[in-house]
Amino acid sequence: MWFRDLRRDDTPIAGGKGANLGELTAAGLPVPPGFVIAADAYLYAMDAAGVRALLRDEAAAADVDDPAALEAASERLRALVVDAGMPADTRDEVLAAYHALGADPKVAVRSSATSEDTAETSFAGMNETFTNVAGDDVLIARIVDCWASAFGPRVVAYRAVQGVDVEPAIAVVVQEMVDSERSGVMFSVDPATGDRARIVIEAALGLGEVVVSGAVEPDTYVVAKDGPRLVSARVGHQRFMIRQGANGEDERIDLDDATGARRVLSDDEILELARLGARVEEHYGKPQDMEWAYRGSDLYLLQSRPITTLSPSTADDARPERSTEPPSAPLVTGLAAAPGIVAGKVRILRSATEGRLLLVGEILVAPMTSPDWVPTMRRAAALVTDGGGITCHAAIASRELRVPCVVGTRRATDVLRDGELVTVDGAAGAVYEGDVTATIGANTPTIAARMAVTSESMAPLATRLYVNLAYAEHAEEVAALPVDGVGLLRAELMITDALGGEHPRHLLAKGGREQFIARMSESLLRITRAFAPRPVVYRTIDFRTNEFRALEGGEAYEPLEANPMIGYRGCYRYVREPDLFELELELLDRVRQETPNLHVMIPFVRTRWELEACLELLDASPLGRQRGLHRWVMAEVPSVMYRIPEYAAMGIDGVSIGSNDLTQLMLGVDRDSEVCAELFDEGDDAVLDAIGRIIGAAREAGITSSLCGQAPSTRPEFAEHLVRFGITSVSVSPDAVDGARQVIAAAEQRVVLDAARTRASRPRPG
Repeated sequence: MWFRDLRRDDTPIAGGKGANLGELTAAGLPVPPGFVIAADAYLYAMDAAGVRALLRDEAAAADVDDPAALEAASERLRALVVDAGMPADTRDEVLAAYHALGADPKVAVRSSATSEDTAETSFAGMNETFTNVAGDDVLIARIVDCWASAFGPRVVAYRAVQGVDVEPAIAVVVQEMVDSERSGVMFSVDPATGDRARIVIEAALGLGEVVVSGAVEPDTYVVAKDGPRLVSARVGHQRFMIRQGANGEDERIDLDDATGARRVLSDDEILELARLGARVEEHYGKPQDMEWAYRGSDLYLLQSRPITTLSPSTADDARPERSTEPPSAPLVTGLAAAPGIVAGKVRILRSATEGRLLLVGEILVAPMTSPDWVPTMRRAAALVTDGGGITCHAAIASRELRVPCVVGTRRATDVLRDGELVTVDGAAGAVYEGDVTATIGANTPTIAARMAVTSESMAPLATRLYVNLAYAEHAEEVAALPVDGVGLLRAELMITDALGGEHPRHLLAKGGREQFIARMSESLLRITRAFAPRPVVYRTIDFRTNEFRALEGGEAYEPLEANPMIGYRGCYRYVREPDLFELELELLDRVRQETPNLHVMIPFVRTRWELEACLELLDASPLGRQRGLHRWVMAEVPSVMYRIPEYAAMGIDGVSIGSNDLTQLMLGVDRDSEVCAELFDEGDDAVLDAIGRIIGAAREAGITSSLCGQAPSTRPEFAEHLVRFGITSVSVSPDAVDGARQVIAAAEQRVVLDAARTRASRPRPG
């Protein structure tokens, strides 16, 4: 069926993508020509091969909650489709239409599921798309690959979650290839705020898949529909692009810094795109998500579908327009540690003991913070520190407490003044004079808004996604997120919170053993109950002497160390102070008797003998005799790369990579140092090699692997490395769940696509 003969109501036969391309063509919009192979052709092919019923039954029986079983079922299903192939009569019809496009033309072959690109289910990025396809045999093979992609693991799981029929009827679009010089996506409504008066455009060099997949940082342009007029232009940085190579196939082209930092679109091109976007929205009568491309000066529309992620609260037509013009130069700048924009009066504190001076709603400005600052941080509207990096305590705690935070300013305590009204922009890492929230954006969003998850990001992942926690106060809210459990529960932060800033040994010295267990049990149970039956992995207390010395009574128990990051902490400390470790095990035993979804993880393991000693203490405790208890270790010290087989033999069930500590020990950089902040890079080749070795060793030893950190949610290329390494799970802070789901999903899709291309390139028998 040619595009010109299709309309939006033809989704049952042409799929969402095909029907929309027909609708756009009929409306006279600039769509490259092409045709659709109807969904019935797929069903006809499977019937002809005698596998249709088998495909339906196996898909219905797939266990979408078991990643390994789901992957195995998906492989069987896709193999059935590929082996079935395309009947001769269908092949003749397809090739006749293909030849009508020209002499051996290059085309894009795009899956068009009958349930995709609708207002309820987008299936975005789940089914296969192939670009720069040429030649009869290659075309037919790519069409069959599109049929097979209807049984990819994410698609099977997504269909189950969405309640879509387990027998997919998938159409395929064959469309003249646009060798895009510049391309991207366009939203006819601001997808972040729901502002219907604005259009948002993302643009990159080459093919648009790098934007859709999140592989590069694109340009972002905001256009007011009134005019239209350009409101803001943020130039991204692109390290590579995808273009047609000399052999006619897609080729990755690395870009130099100057090219990658160059603005992609001119003002005139942005406004031309905006006018096109407004026209498409007017035609459909609802907000649209579009894909576009420029070839020379010619603009093409490649796709349009309803935006599936607008909620009633963000799709309000009455939402007032806000200016995004930048205010005056910031008073201080630093590292963006926790997002949010808020105004308040400055309160400079030099020590946590001064915490009583901070009034609710004030901006806390300090040289640095440690766990004993948490009660004070709770009352702060925002936090600004002189020191620290994005992995320091201030940054981690702020993200979890949902307090906007800027760290590493170097001079905030000198430049800012007590009582001065300022605005903190945590996402930009800047502090401005006065209340300029109306100039740079809305006030800090509510917790619910920050944690809002788009419908597309709800799609199941093959990689498990966990959340990091340290405080119980938002446990129920965080547990409502689409996560598989708690991958890292930080005991040391929980203890300083539950004990009100008192050192555990100081409390015990006063006869407070039961008080310790009661307070900690209350906090722990709030978390384990909220997440049950999903697992909660509790990391035992990782004392660091500099942080715990600052707690009440801490000077009597904590030695002075020049390098506490690599000093008296973690597993070794339990060996030296077994009584405190035994108290913690007693606490865990009591909590686990009520909520058996609690498991234990031992941090900062340097050597085998330390771990042996700790496991002996654990096994001798009542906790060690509980059935189903999982024992994990943190993989933070490079020595773990060599010892995973030994640890597995000792009964360890899994490892969790602490990427912050592993990076500082691989590169020799203090993770809290603002002076050396530019040296701290989790994506360094040496760090990635170590992570790959750890994941590989865990897989060979038959144990699970995880990683707790921010990088997977903010750096698409980092997430892709983890997926390609075969990591079992990733754990991120609550505010990063949505971003993490999206980049992991994109990474999984690219891995599946690469695997399909590899299989397709192999010679076929006969």
